[in-house]
Amino acid sequence: MRKLMLTASLMTLAGCAGFGMPAPDPSQAWIDLESRQQDTALQALEVDARAAVDKRYFEVQPGSHELKVRYQFPVEATNIGPDAEPLWRDCRLSLTFKDFNAGERYQLQAGNIGFRPWAKLYDQQRKVVGQAKPAGCQRT
Repeated sequence: MRKLMLTASLMTLAGCAGFGMPAPDPSQAWIDLESRQQDTALQALEVDARAAVDKRYFEVQPGSHELKVRYQFPVEATNIGPDAEPLWRDCRLSLTFKDFNAGERYQLQAGNIGFRPWAKLYDQQRKVVGQAKPAGCQRT
């Protein structure tokens, strides 16, 4: 049932992702969010301890910022035990980056290895410029 609900919500987000997405402001930095694996969800939560304006991306002034995201993913049975069902995790990750540049597009990609989530920040040249730290996980 949970998988069905998550799949439905992901499809809804995917269907809406192309609609209503604003044009990036050239005086700010834009951070796209991307999950590396299927059946996962990555959402913007906070910028500098303030709620994110939109859960699909971040847009920030140049300079230093702390970004917080929510990453939901299944831990496959192969990482738990031979007869186990997939276990859903709901994690928070935090990333601090000091050099956001105006007009530049960044990409925050998230994934997991077993129970451990990860997220990396890439610049426009696809160079890793930051790595998020887990800030707590729970089962869903």
